[in-house]
Amino acid sequence: MTCGEIISLLQEQSPEEFACDWDNVGLLVGDFEQEIQKIYIAVDATDETIAEAAAEKADLLLTHHPMIFKSLKKVNTRDFVGKRVMQLIRSNISYYAMHTNFDVKGMARIAAEKMNLSECQVLEETCRGEEGPEGIGRVGFLPEEVPLAACISRVKKAFAVETVKVFGDLNQKVQKAAVSPGSGKSVIMNALRSGAQVLVTGDIDHHEGIDAAAQGLAVIDAGHYGVEKLFVPYMVEYLKDRTQKIQIVGQPVKKPFLFV
Repeated sequence: MTCGEIISLLQEQSPEEFACDWDNVGLLVGDFEQEIQKIYIAVDATDETIAEAAAEKADLLLTHHPMIFKSLKKVNTRDFVGKRVMQLIRSNISYYAMHTNFDVKGMARIAAEKMNLSECQVLEETCRGEEGPEGIGRVGFLPEEVPLAACISRVKKAFAVETVKVFGDLNQKVQKAAVSPGSGKSVIMNALRSGAQVLVTGDIDHHEGIDAAAQGLAVIDAGHYGVEKLFVPYMVEYLKDRTQKIQIVGQPVKKPFLFV
C-alpha cells in the first residue's frame, strides 16, 4: 500500500477536518506515493522515537502529537525540529500526525469506554459532524456512585498508571464524570457546567486544581501521557484490522518523566 492509501484509512478514523484550527495534523514529512511495508506508532516524535523507527526499518512513523507546530524557517542540524526532519528524510521515513482530530474522533470515546461511562455526551463542542456535535472530552456516568477514592482506583486501572494527582475530598461521592485526555485546564468550566462531580485529565496546575475543587469538581490528573498513551495500542489494532502484509509496531510505554 502507498502512504496515501494508508492516510485514507487514517482519515476514515479521524478526518483531518476535525482538527482544531491551531493544530497541525496530516502528512508532515514524506511522500504520498511511497510504498509502505512497516509502520511505527508512538505518542511523540522524539529523537529516540525516530531512531527506533529507523532501527525497525519503518517506512511510516505515526504519532499522536505533531512534531511540527510552528512554521519552519530553516531545516538544518542546528535547528531542534529541523534536525528531526532531516533524520526522517535520511531514513526514508514518511511522518504522519493525528492530534486533535483523533481527540475529537477517538481519544475521548475510548477513554470514556475504559472508565465504563454511560450516557456520554461531548464535553466541549468544537465542530459538528453528520451525527451531531463533536468535540473534546466526554461526560457521562459511572456504573454507580462511589467515593472519590474508589474512582481513583478505577482510573489507575483503566489507564494503567501507578500514581495520579488529586484535587478534592477522597470521601466525596461521585458518579457523573468528565474525561478529557491530554491537557484539561481549558475544559474545567465545561465540566462544571455539565454538572460533573469529577474530571479525569492531565496537566492540571495548582490554581486550576484547587479552584475546581472549591467549586465541587474533584480532579484526577492521570498525566498527559498517562491517558493518551492509549493511542498506540488502539491504532496498532486499527491498522492491523485494515491492512495486509504490512507490519505494525507500537512503541512500548515510555514514561516521559520520573518521580524521584
